[in-house]
This record gives sequence, C-alpha cells and structure tokens, in this order.
Amino acid sequence: MPKHPKLTTDATPAAKRRARRIDDRLIELYPDAHCRLDHDNAWQLLVATILSAQCTDELVNKVTPDLFKAYPHPRKMAASSVAEITKLIRRVGLFNSKAKNLYATANLLMDKHAGEVPQTLEELIELPGVARKTANVVLGNAFGINVGMVVDTHIGRLAHRLGFSAADPKNAVQVERDLMALFPADRYTDLAHRLIFHGRALCTARNPKCPDCPLKRSCPKQGVTF
Repeated sequence: MPKHPKLTTDATPAAKRRARRIDDRLIELYPDAHCRLDHDNAWQLLVATILSAQCTDELVNKVTPDLFKAYPHPRKMAASSVAEITKLIRRVGLFNSKAKNLYATANLLMDKHAGEVPQTLEELIELPGVARKTANVVLGNAFGINVGMVVDTHIGRLAHRLGFSAADPKNAVQVERDLMALFPADRYTDLAHRLIFHGRALCTARNPKCPDCPLKRSCPKQGVTF
C-alpha cells in the first residue's frame, strides 16, 4: 500500500461517527460474524487463505482437512513435494500454482522463521502466494494484530455502496486506505467479517435486497441501480 494515498472518503469526525454507527448496527445484525475458513492455528489459516484465492471458502473447507492431516506443520510440507501437495488440492482452482506456492512458503518458513508463521505484514508478504489481503487475514484472525483491512469483492462493493469510499470497488488498496481512515484499528478484522456477512445475506452483487435491509435509511446506495 502506498504510504500516503489520497483519500476518496470524508474522514471528518462526523463522517467517522456515521461510519461507526453503521458498524454498530452491523454488530447487532451479525454478532457471530467470523472467518469462514476452518482452521485451528496460524499455519492452517495461512494455508487455507492461500488456497482461497479465486475459490469459495466452502470448497477450501472441503479440501483442507486431508491437507492439514498430511501437513500439520510446515516441516512436513517442506519435506514433501509439489506433486504430493497437488494431489490433495486438485479440486481447488489454480491448484498447480497454489501447490508450488505452498511448498515454497513451507520451505521459507522453515529456513527463515524456524517453522513459525511470522507476525508482521512485511514478513508475511515475502511468502509465495501471500499478498496484503492474505497477510491481513492471518494477522487479524490468528494473532489479533490489526495493521490493515481485508478488502475482498464483498467489502469493496459494500464500502462503495455505504459511502465509506468513493474509489473503484476493485481498487483494494484505495478502499482499504479509506476504510482505515474511518474506523479505529481494533475494528478492522471483525468489521471485515461483518461486511462480508452482510454482502452475502442482503447487499449482494446482483439484485441487492435494499427494501429489506436494516441499513437502508443510512445507506446512500452509491452505484446501486434497479
């Protein structure tokens, strides 16, 4: 992320209060919002998030039990091979490149991090298959470290519709910067989950259910056409 990208949002105190009121309503609507990738530790979450690129969480969760059983630690995966990893993730999209990234990541974790998943953004994005979004997922959900906001297609869309960002929803870097300007860091991880839940339940990409949305009076519906 650029150090000082120009904001496309109003980050005045009044705008921040409005944004947090909307999030408070989302908390009421989705009190159990959580990471939908099944995992028990940082290593499993890292693997699952790498696999989730251009793939549904549901499919990843079907693949990972056998993968985690075979490779409970980076050491096991580093001692395996790309071919063996590929056999276990073949149902996942882009499985060839993902198998290569997982194998390379496991080896780098062993060589440089004593087999532990690093806890800084800078170190995480050095791992093959890990960009800023994946790093934010791991830091926030595995370690409770909030240095940035996860921005996927749901979050980009909702940030635009709710008036949190005037950026192109596909511009994840700019949308993240705008959201970070509106919300305190301790909300980043859970807010991302709440936005994703709302995007799946009501604020869908096609035919959003605006008449049924509890946020309809607060939402400017930027970019929504009926």
